[in-house]
Amino acid sequence: MRGKILLVDDDKALRTDFTLWYEEYDITPVGSAAEGLALLKKPNEFDLVIMDVQMPGMDGLTALERIKAAAPGRSVIIMTGYSSKDAAIRALKAKADNFIEKPFDLKTMRAAIERELSRSRGEASPEEMDLPGKVDHVRWFLEGNCFKKISLDDAAATVYLTPKYLSRVFREQTGMGFNEYRLKVKMAQAKKLLKTTGVTVKQVSAKLGYANAESFIRQFEKITGTSPSAYRRGQRPPKKR
Repeated sequence: MRGKILLVDDDKALRTDFTLWYEEYDITPVGSAAEGLALLKKPNEFDLVIMDVQMPGMDGLTALERIKAAAPGRSVIIMTGYSSKDAAIRALKAKADNFIEKPFDLKTMRAAIERELSRSRGEASPEEMDLPGKVDHVRWFLEGNCFKKISLDDAAATVYLTPKYLSRVFREQTGMGFNEYRLKVKMAQAKKLLKTTGVTVKQVSAKLGYANAESFIRQFEKITGTSPSAYRRGQRPPKKR
């Protein structure tokens, strides 16, 4: 399930990069606190607000106070490019759900987003989940990120486990290795694209993050026993003798 996020930051380059870094989420970027508040006053489905502190006009902490006054349960992550103890204290007093300094580590921000989205859906946050819950969360994370190069380290960070430990418990819980499951998800998506869209095999390959179409074709043939083109035409692989 894609989280709906309102990103409020006056830095246009960061807004553009943020939507690329976190493509698995449905992100609405705006450039000012006033724009963000105007959207929140309308009927909306935002699960999370991520907002910068320093912006022209209304600052992010003032906007945070207004958001929490109107909707105390709204999840808000505050960002700041200034290491200020006062800003952090004010953000916490205004009941910010998290406070992250810029420049932020991509994994740290993703873990914070996952935590707040889980909370907004009424689920246990990833660090509070039991092991089966963490594995299920990683499976969802892989499925939601099938078009991105997600590593074991990335997945482990979202559930607060070490990569080595996640690798072991993932195999125990699913009967498959992490990389094997990730490949299974990619191939399932490849089949869907081949059957339901008109995109070329090369485009499918690029969309799934392969360096070249040849690598994708070889892997697809190895797993399905047929080529992507033949699969699209509905040809069955030859029976083994």
